[in-house]
Amino acid sequence: MSSNKKIEWILRIAVAGEFIGHGVLAVQGKPAWIEWFSVFGISDVALATQLLTLVGTLDIVLAIIVLLRPVRLALLWMSIWGFWTAILRPIVGESGWDFIERFANWGAPLALLFLVGWPKNVKEWLR
Repeated sequence: MSSNKKIEWILRIAVAGEFIGHGVLAVQGKPAWIEWFSVFGISDVALATQLLTLVGTLDIVLAIIVLLRPVRLALLWMSIWGFWTAILRPIVGESGWDFIERFANWGAPLALLFLVGWPKNVKEWLR
């Protein structure tokens, strides 16, 4: 197995682990995350819980997809979502260090996206 293939598998496992972990916490309804919805005007706990469950389920599904095949569009979404959830920490009042500590949450899927190759056309985003 080539070095690039080994690196790809390390990143696939790391990205999947991060998204499965966060996905499970979201599906379980992590209380702090439910509270964050109020920062964006969603104070209905039941609605916030449903949205968090939806997001968590998507995280888990994407993690499984990346384990099976590193689909570029999934990796792009994971990079954007990982960045958003990292920068969200200081937005909701946590330390800026909480953002910095989560660089791998968006950096790992972005690195994997570049390793498998930035798509040259729209069709390649789905490969």
